Amino acid sequence: MSQVTKDMTFAAVMRMHPDVVKVLAKYNLGCIGCMGAQNESLEQGCAAHGINVDEIVADINKLF
Repeated sequence: MSQVTKDMTFAAVMRMHPDVVKVLAKYNLGCIGCMGAQNESLEQGCAAHGINVDEIVADINKLF
């Protein structure tokens, strides 16, 4: 069973499951086309957008 953590990059998480992009879209994060997604952690990106990272991590982990 995979476990997503807030220190993982957006790119790494998006490669784990095809529906991750749907979860990110729910929070208005358009990470697919963002250059920062390659190096930015979930925690960094969520902080920059004022989003609770723990909520996103929990939603993503429901996919597994």
